[in-house]
Amino acid sequence: MPRISYFPVEQLEGREREYLQHAALHGTPRPESQAIRAHVPAVLHAFSNSWDKLFRNGVLEHPVKELCRVYVSKTIECHY
Repeated sequence: MPRISYFPVEQLEGREREYLQHAALHGTPRPESQAIRAHVPAVLHAFSNSWDKLFRNGVLEHPVKELCRVYVSKTIECHY
């Protein structure tokens, strides 16, 4: 099974480092996933901006987002 390494946070600078530090502090998005995205800074930036606009500052209340998350996880038979 292929494994993608986590990008070392200490090698990141500026906004990319802030994305990983924020994830580590708050737990969302998952710090491990962010560390993988950090291999391609443009991907990390695009994902982090989308996450901020949709999940942190979106127009839906958190309970509605949580219902969507649970629905999707059950639809794709994701066991959490």
